[in-house]
Amino acid sequence: MSTQVEQKLDVLEVMKERHSVRKYEKGFKIPDEDMNDILNATIEAPSSWNLQHWKFLVIENDEKKEKLLPIAFNQKQVVDSSATIVILGDTEANLHAEEVYGQAVENGFMDNAVKETLVSQINGAYEREGFAYSEAVKNSSLAAMQLMLAAKAKGYDTIPMGGFNPQALINEFNIPSRYVPVMLISVGKAAAEAHASARFPVERVVIKDSF
Repeated sequence: MSTQVEQKLDVLEVMKERHSVRKYEKGFKIPDEDMNDILNATIEAPSSWNLQHWKFLVIENDEKKEKLLPIAFNQKQVVDSSATIVILGDTEANLHAEEVYGQAVENGFMDNAVKETLVSQINGAYEREGFAYSEAVKNSSLAAMQLMLAAKAKGYDTIPMGGFNPQALINEFNIPSRYVPVMLISVGKAAAEAHASARFPVERVVIKDSF
């Protein structure tokens, strides 16, 4: 699928059309322009304090895919899809605070005193046990969902995978210790349509105001 055949779906249609696809056209390469568009849309995801707690390891090389395959418990989409993207959560995202809020000061959004207060609050929060890990997973997951929707909007399909060996992944791909593997997302051109999955009706899952 070329960049000239982009689907013009609105956001709600994209959400309804996105389903997890497990069978992909092997050998199909997503054009670099399309992949860059998807990733640029992904990084627009929201994050706590705008610390952008994510890194994306994009695995497109066939040899690297084969190394990933056993780590992902031999899920065939890993080698058949155009790419598998490792969603990594940054447990040291507080180190971005100086840069993020320094830019805010430069742009006139806040003064330096407010910046210093925010940076201090962020670093204080990151001293709490378990906080860094929770923030890394939560915020990178927001980006992961955005990636899947962006891919669908460009006419591609995806599947998120939680089934993999995190330590083997870290070892094989030399992932720095500050990053925690959150999920894998295969993306490519579907070889078979995904079957729709049932959802509970909204009245079953929505509680208004209080239980």
